[in-house]
Amino acid sequence: MIVDSDLRSDVVQLSTGAWYDPLDPADPDSLCVHGNPNVLTPDIGTSSLSHGCTGQHVLVQIEKFDGALPPVKAFDPPVLRSR
Repeated sequence: MIVDSDLRSDVVQLSTGAWYDPLDPADPDSLCVHGNPNVLTPDIGTSSLSHGCTGQHVLVQIEKFDGALPPVKAFDPPVLRSR
C-alpha cells in the first residue's frame, strides 16, 4: 500500500489484473495472495438491464499486514493427471 496525497482521504485505489490465487482453495473466504480485487465484490451485476461491474462501489476496510507474505502461485502450472 502507498499513501498518496493525490488521492482523496478515505479512498482506496486498487488496480485490476491480478490472477485469483487463494491461500486455501478449499475455503471460499480465503485470502487472495495475488491481490485480485474481484474477491471484494459479489458476482452479481449492477442491474437486470446492464449486468455491469460492481467494482466501483465497494466499501472496504484496510489494515497493515505485518506477517510473512505467502508465496504467489498464480503462475505455477497446474498439476496434470492422466486419465
